[in-house]
Amino acid sequence: MTPETLLLLGAGAISGGFINGLAGFGTALFALGFWLQFIPPPQAVAIVVVVSAVTGVQGVWIVRHDIGAQPARLMRFLLPALIGTPIGVQLLSWIDAWMLKLTIAGFMLLFGGFFILRRTLPKFERHTPLLDSIVGFFGGVLGGAASLSGALPTMWCAMRPWAKQETRAVLQPFNVIILFLTAALLAFRGVYAQQTLIYLAVALPITMLSAQAGIYVFRHISDLQFRRLLIGMMFLSGILLSARELL
Repeated sequence: MTPETLLLLGAGAISGGFINGLAGFGTALFALGFWLQFIPPPQAVAIVVVVSAVTGVQGVWIVRHDIGAQPARLMRFLLPALIGTPIGVQLLSWIDAWMLKLTIAGFMLLFGGFFILRRTLPKFERHTPLLDSIVGFFGGVLGGAASLSGALPTMWCAMRPWAKQETRAVLQPFNVIILFLTAALLAFRGVYAQQTLIYLAVALPITMLSAQAGIYVFRHISDLQFRRLLIGMMFLSGILLSARELL
């Protein structure tokens, strides 16, 4: 493993772990921007789904009581996602690294813009089980294809009148379960070769330590500070990644 490879691997693990600890999602958005520089998409996604899922378990623990308070809400998202995930894994074999990096940069910019405009967007206070299920299904597809299972559910949940703990009680277990399923499907397809496992062994402990820093910040900031920090990180990373690929 060259010093440059180790640096990119560590940078992706640190940034991905921190955002996962902070927001309960987003490891792929940050880590893949680094890892796709030297790892093919199937192997890069195979690594990120494992570190995302294992790191996410730490976040599930801090909202375990909120999960138990609204189990039906979680199931409306999760059950359709279990159908969509195998479809996404199949799509992964058709995606090249350049397209995946641009997709991730686009989602970062979309996230940042969404959260800036969120106050002007409509709020959905009534129950919307069908829409929840549709969002969950496509979240599963994105999870299998690019480890982006939290992208659509995060934006959808942000339009609901839920506190950050309630939102996280949906997003965190949803992501963990879908990503563990994705990892199992990729393992069945033989993606976890020796080199992939070596990268994973290096990235996983770094990601977990970084997630602890993100969890600490999450516990000590207000909802407004949380939103502003998330917007800033998303926009900056999306601009840098897209500029690097397009210029």
